[in-house]
Amino acid sequence: MDGKTTRLRRIFNRRSKKTFLVPLDHGVTLGVKGGPRDIPRLVKAVERGRGDGIVVHKGAFRIIPDTNLALILHISASTILSKDPDYKIVVSSVEEALRLGADGVSIHINLGVEKEHAMISFLGEISEKANLWGMPLLAMVYPRGKGMRENDPDLVGHAARLGFELGADLVKVPYTGDKESFRDIVSSIPIPVLIAGGVKAKAEEEFLTMVKEAMDAGASGVSIGRNIFQSRNPEKMAKAVSLLVHENAPLEKALGALK
Repeated sequence: MDGKTTRLRRIFNRRSKKTFLVPLDHGVTLGVKGGPRDIPRLVKAVERGRGDGIVVHKGAFRIIPDTNLALILHISASTILSKDPDYKIVVSSVEEALRLGADGVSIHINLGVEKEHAMISFLGEISEKANLWGMPLLAMVYPRGKGMRENDPDLVGHAARLGFELGADLVKVPYTGDKESFRDIVSSIPIPVLIAGGVKAKAEEEFLTMVKEAMDAGASGVSIGRNIFQSRNPEKMAKAVSLLVHENAPLEKALGALK
């Protein structure tokens, strides 16, 4: 068994063959107000809630408590203070991920923006290094150009295809809003496709319905941050999502886990 296979086995649930990741990298982009405030506490909440892994920047590795969760190093960044916040630059490396003991790396790409070409170049370079070192690569690819609708099925499909074609092992994209169009995308991409959680949903049922539909449409899992760490009870919300991802539970059972 090679290194990449070994690390992917840590990221995916062995029974369901799905994964439930919780990104906790938002502090770099949003600052204290919008990002997770207590990463050690949230890590424990995700683990108790039966999540599979977290996505963090390199500084957070120093404060992660002992955990069985898979650890994915996020290696690109920007801030909302920038004149071009959709332009993500590389801030770490595959080699640093290896030194930190990470199980994977992730990189964020925004399509349709002015510096799309630079981010695509970053993805190609990181993909080569990740393959060389046997490190799983998660590509978070979103259509965010001016006038683009982020959940447009054609654009989401293009985003997923780009992630696959440039060597990612998993690709994370927005949910299209309906099972039929998302099923068509998943069926055409021969690597695991995960959905993003997006901004904090106004209603818990609305959010969990999205997760349920995506899983019914064939998603290989979810990578959801704000709807977990900004929820009233992150542990209970994680348990609700885990029921949908790993047990194919009905929506009503997931909602019941929140009580």
